[in-house]
Amino acid sequence: MTVPLPPLPPAADDAYRPGGRSLADLVDAEHRTLLELADRVTEPGLDPAGRRRVLDVLTAAVSRHLSAEEQYLFPAARAAVPESAELVAREIEADAALLTALKQLSGPDDAVVADVAERVRRHVSRVAALVTPLREVASDAELIRLGNRWEIAEEAAPTRPHPGTPATPPWNKIVEPAVGVLDKVRDAVTGRRTRLADLEHRRDA
Repeated sequence: MTVPLPPLPPAADDAYRPGGRSLADLVDAEHRTLLELADRVTEPGLDPAGRRRVLDVLTAAVSRHLSAEEQYLFPAARAAVPESAELVAREIEADAALLTALKQLSGPDDAVVADVAERVRRHVSRVAALVTPLREVASDAELIRLGNRWEIAEEAAPTRPHPGTPATPPWNKIVEPAVGVLDKVRDAVTGRRTRLADLEHRRDA
């Protein structure tokens, strides 16, 4: 398969296996987290303050996830599984719609929150149809190298929805980290929590 990745070191051979986690495994794990957050944010009886905290973490998790997805999963799927190109194009449109819905989420309105949660669930279901064939044709080394880049991209990614930013390389790889810096500054100033671990700490307290 041919994926848009830097070449391996000259001394590497077919047995070379880089360290790290597979892109497919990372996507699966993050999808489970997104589904958990979607369920938690729609829990009956959740108080408004608690829902706001879960929404903040869900928004940040989705924003980071979609950024990395558009930088690495989609280009790899297009390159390795050409018949997936139409599905990728549709998913990019759906990602923009999900980010728009998150951006318009100004308060814990039950109907709007339920709509966002359902969009997240549909996203997970659709992207699984991209990951499965990619896992079948890509080597372990290729998936791990993609996974390493995915993790780097997520660390630099925005934590807030920006549906107007570029969704395809190379521009998203330039714009997203710059926007991510600004988001992280805003998060630090406002005390906004953006990680699942932040919610777990509050539960244990």
